[in-house]
Amino acid sequence: LTNLLLFILAMEINTLRVESSLWIGNQRYRATLSGWYFSWTELDKKNREKKTVSVPVAEVIGVEDGRVEVQPQKKVEDTDREFTLFYVKRSGRGSSQKGLWSLGRTHFRCPSRDLRDQWVTQLRTALKTHSPSRPHKLLVFINPFGGKKRGKQIYHSLVAPLLELAGISSHVVVTERANQARDHILKKDLTGFDGVVCVGGDGMFSELLHGVIGRTQQEAGLSEHDSSGVLQSCDLHIGIIPAGSTDCVCFATVGVNDPVTSALHIIIGDSQPLDVCAVHHKSSLVRYSVSLVGYGFYGDVLAESERHRWMGPLRYDYAGCMVYLCNQSYQGTVQFLRADPGLSSPRDKTRCLSGCSVCSESKERLFPLSDSCSLYSDKLSQYSEQSEGEWTSVSGRFKSISLTCMSSSCPKSPLGLSPSAHLADGTGDLILVRDTNPLAFLTYLHRHTTSQDQFDLPFVEVHRVKAVRFSLPLGEEDEEDERTEQNIEEGVMEHPDKPCVQSPSRSISQQHLAGPARERGTPNNRKKRDFLCGLCCSKPPAVSVWNCDGELLPHTEISCRVHGQLVRLYARGIEDELRIWGLCEDSRNCNGKCVLHSQ
Repeated sequence: LTNLLLFILAMEINTLRVESSLWIGNQRYRATLSGWYFSWTELDKKNREKKTVSVPVAEVIGVEDGRVEVQPQKKVEDTDREFTLFYVKRSGRGSSQKGLWSLGRTHFRCPSRDLRDQWVTQLRTALKTHSPSRPHKLLVFINPFGGKKRGKQIYHSLVAPLLELAGISSHVVVTERANQARDHILKKDLTGFDGVVCVGGDGMFSELLHGVIGRTQQEAGLSEHDSSGVLQSCDLHIGIIPAGSTDCVCFATVGVNDPVTSALHIIIGDSQPLDVCAVHHKSSLVRYSVSLVGYGFYGDVLAESERHRWMGPLRYDYAGCMVYLCNQSYQGTVQFLRADPGLSSPRDKTRCLSGCSVCSESKERLFPLSDSCSLYSDKLSQYSEQSEGEWTSVSGRFKSISLTCMSSSCPKSPLGLSPSAHLADGTGDLILVRDTNPLAFLTYLHRHTTSQDQFDLPFVEVHRVKAVRFSLPLGEEDEEDERTEQNIEEGVMEHPDKPCVQSPSRSISQQHLAGPARERGTPNNRKKRDFLCGLCCSKPPAVSVWNCDGELLPHTEISCRVHGQLVRLYARGIEDELRIWGLCEDSRNCNGKCVLHSQ
């Protein structure tokens, strides 16, 4: 009886408890499936407990009969008393790679085949019970040209085997042109798909974002061009497998740019709501943004980097240095609608982490129920005219103007543009950097790479807002037209495969964004001017351009409004390490012996 513990099936507080002795190699363990956890505890010869490993059932990837290997290729050794458990395995506590997940695998040996079959059955049953939101079928878009052009290799070698192991089917589309993924989502039948996944960078994600939002509004009969209207939230989830030059959205919502980590988040059905900023020019939608809408420095950097795409990701560092040396600032007026300061502040030193209370509590505020039980009340929408409040206006010369709906963290800036920004609270952070001397501005830029407060400078101000407007001083509209035409046209001519910018008279949901070069003639019809004219030209430009998630906008005078929790990603936000290592089911009594499936 010592070597064969009874297989216990008992109902405890409406949960199934399964317990028996199992072996890993030659070592005996007490395995327990209870509630939301599956754990195994090492036992010594005197039956005393040693180290315990505990895995949430929701993070089990699959259970297979026999001894199964997945990588480098699937290999199954059919043994009648063994089963293999696959699960999420985190990097060790204190690891420099925080948020990194890998596929954990443990082979268990049972005393009999009947016991093995019971374990496999009970684990699979618990998996279905505790993970009802897992996807069953995915539509995958691969950008074969993004980043280092390794999208197809990353998917087929790292991601596809994991989806197969989890029993998830997929339909793969390798894109051949810009906006192919967006058009596919808008026009094709998506019946049966639980989500869409992009294998690429932020540009590829943007295509899926515009496609999913556009399709949802079409089906709901809503206009995307109404800047004051409420948009229908999207049910179709979006997954990101990072494989681009920039993967800012993935980093800010997962905490690491790693294809396996992102694939595991998709498999277990994590769901992270995300705010989306709609950018309008007059009465037309221009573009959606989730990370950065930037004018001045960040717009200039993007415009310059587009002329050096042959440099790969290094073009951003080069462009940043050159634009900094130009030392430009721009005149303008910023109007903004403040968010409720009692809810949160961009300087409250908090971080939006997985399970963020600010984002969770914002759902009821953003989507109050109406009498018709719709999530969207006609009288109490998140953009009710009566509750908007007064607009604040700020004029002057600015080095940069940035609006971000997330921290916009990345490997080079771990805390991001606004460290306390939230992913799903229905607000954005407006950062105004006024004209200052080059050394002071360099101090501001350098603080993005450290833990120092980049807002604690006299020429920097930050506001938590719901909407923003930007306008130019009178007399600079002609300069605006010339500058935006030049940058967009050169981008179209040099890179015809890149997305263009939308024509304001046509729906972003129905048509590829039409470039001004096709509307107003070719650059041969007017005088061209080099962009970097701060150091080498007698007349510097009077206006900058807008950088919207890595794409240049064709207009300078724009309005932006944040739509709370408009889309959902297969992610859970950046995990709090302290909270994760407190997930032990019996953490009060573990005395440091329990580990949560870490490397």
